[in-house]
Amino acid sequence: MYLIGCDIGTQGTKSVLVNERGEVLVEAQREYDVIKPGSNWAEQWPDVWAKAAFNTIREVAEKAEVTKKEIAGLAISGLYGGSGVPVDREMKPLHPCLIWMDRRATAQTSWVKENIPKEKIFSITGNYVDSYYGFTKIMWLRDNRPEVWKKTYEFVTPKDYVVYLLTGEDAIDYSSAGNIGGVFDIRKLTWSREMCEALGIPMGLLPEKIVKSSDIVGRITAESSKLCGLLEGTPVVSGGIDAPVAQLSAGALEEGEHVAMVGTSTCWGTVHDGKEMPFGLVSFPYVVHDTERIYSFGGSATTGALAKWFKDEFADSEESVGKRTGTSPYQLLDREVEKIPAGSDGLIVLPYFMGERSPIWDPFAKGVFFGVTLVHTRAHIYKALMEGAAYALRHNMENGIKAGLKLDDECWIVGGVAKSTVWNKIFADITGYKMRQVSSLVEAPFGDAFLAGLGVGLIDKPERIKDWVKFRDPISPDPNHREIYEKQYSLFRELYEKTKETMWKMV
Repeated sequence: MYLIGCDIGTQGTKSVLVNERGEVLVEAQREYDVIKPGSNWAEQWPDVWAKAAFNTIREVAEKAEVTKKEIAGLAISGLYGGSGVPVDREMKPLHPCLIWMDRRATAQTSWVKENIPKEKIFSITGNYVDSYYGFTKIMWLRDNRPEVWKKTYEFVTPKDYVVYLLTGEDAIDYSSAGNIGGVFDIRKLTWSREMCEALGIPMGLLPEKIVKSSDIVGRITAESSKLCGLLEGTPVVSGGIDAPVAQLSAGALEEGEHVAMVGTSTCWGTVHDGKEMPFGLVSFPYVVHDTERIYSFGGSATTGALAKWFKDEFADSEESVGKRTGTSPYQLLDREVEKIPAGSDGLIVLPYFMGERSPIWDPFAKGVFFGVTLVHTRAHIYKALMEGAAYALRHNMENGIKAGLKLDDECWIVGGVAKSTVWNKIFADITGYKMRQVSSLVEAPFGDAFLAGLGVGLIDKPERIKDWVKFRDPISPDPNHREIYEKQYSLFRELYEKTKETMWKMV
């Protein structure tokens, strides 16, 4: 029997088909764009996710050369869809989804800080408040799109919208519910009536059915079967938010095991029993042992997005050569970066190109290039961007330790950026942790396939993920770079503190 995992990401959707031993047989991917109608605004219509999901699921099913009867099940994960998709009673979208990187809900964030005690919201939800969280985005739609608010029947997450199109069933998993923040009771594992009333968000606008990530939500309908290529009746398992599913794809189940999912953004996290919630990080139920364990993560808003921005704006030659030679332009840029010394000859970048999530939680933060001289080249700038992302990762790790999280000396790394050995070396040198790549490098879709196996009974317990995961040799920190990066990291931290008030004046 075979299993399909599908992950709906910020800039693309990827599906994989695996066998019962966890061997990835086929992959398929589709890319799309984020709509950015304003500064620090980011939204998407759900049709791009649906089309990409259906097409990639069909592609892996057809390419695998297995019979449709042998495909035992499918699970789907998704980007953190912020507000979720506001839909009417017929489940028709009324407005684009305000996704995780959208930071427009600053007024709503300020209102919460001024009117709801920090201790109250944290004690109920395990989280505080920021324009990153979905509940503030829902409040923004209420306050600024009254015509949409009036017609809204429910807010549906990206992957749950696609699950609905596949099955006709409307549900949300615990990780997706918890990541909305503000309105989810992390202890009782249900919506908080108290917080909904305090925030002015009717509880009826939130999905009624909350399930485990390994629960079967429904089955492929006759109509969706024609679109996705799977047999009518094929089980569809709920899945979860992409970051914890990627965490699972690296085999992380226990306290101390920590994973950096490094793609468009970075989500670095670990799993714990939830007795002590780490303030300043994002916390919600994990995608296995959902009712017993909490996933807490720190996330920087731009990582791979920095590389893509640089490639799109300044790397025409690499794009051209890459097309002629069949080489990724990122690989060509990596070769140039290898010639640049650690610390980029004093050039430091604050990577806050879309504001920043944890640990500074500043929607008004801006990207900064500091220390530029005539000595610096394009390659210096690219390496400094890579180093800036690594400084942000270290900042989150230190915040996690300060909050009481236990961390092993080895960090497992997954995601598109994990393909870059150069970047992994920089991560190791700056954080001081060994970086270990997962061999398959398919991250969340791999975890989805495992959840599908749990859901349909092909896999008996979460611990079997350890049998599926294979690692490459770890990359250790280079002691020769330690002194340089300690100095640069200190300046990185100082630079933000000394420029943040100036950044805020730019609003």
